[in-house]
Amino acid sequence: MKVNGTLMNYYIHCPRQCYLFGNRINLEDNSEDVKIGRVLHEERAEDKNTEIALGNIKLDKLTKEYLIEVKKSDADVEACKWQLLLYLKILKDKGIVRKGKLEFIEKKKTPKKTMILELTPELEIILEKHVKAIDELLKCDEVPPVLDKSSCKKCAYYEYCYI
Repeated sequence: MKVNGTLMNYYIHCPRQCYLFGNRINLEDNSEDVKIGRVLHEERAEDKNTEIALGNIKLDKLTKEYLIEVKKSDADVEACKWQLLLYLKILKDKGIVRKGKLEFIEKKKTPKKTMILELTPELEIILEKHVKAIDELLKCDEVPPVLDKSSCKKCAYYEYCYI
């Protein structure tokens, strides 16, 4: 499976979630939070009709200056940042250079509703390491261990991991 934004987000958030999703164990349809996020995303996309499918990724909005990624919540900013950086790299490889903008509908942890990111050579090196690690993870025979963090309780895979 070619690494996409969802896999990158899940890998940073929880390697176990990344492994399960990447190996076609999808429990997202059972999650209320995921359903709410999809509805908010669809409503926003309907209003502006800006989503772009590019290979195995979907970009929320592309302007002359920014690639904009909209997230329901800032619950895991780091995972969102790496997802957006992956998208910026994919665009760059196609000759399209942009800055990234993360927009959060609900904010709990960050002081602002938007964050601006730029893909630097240093971040590209780290990104490539993440992509290789995800490729290796998905080939493993064993499911990674449960992280047992407080955020696990809101995860779509909670019942799979704890029951």
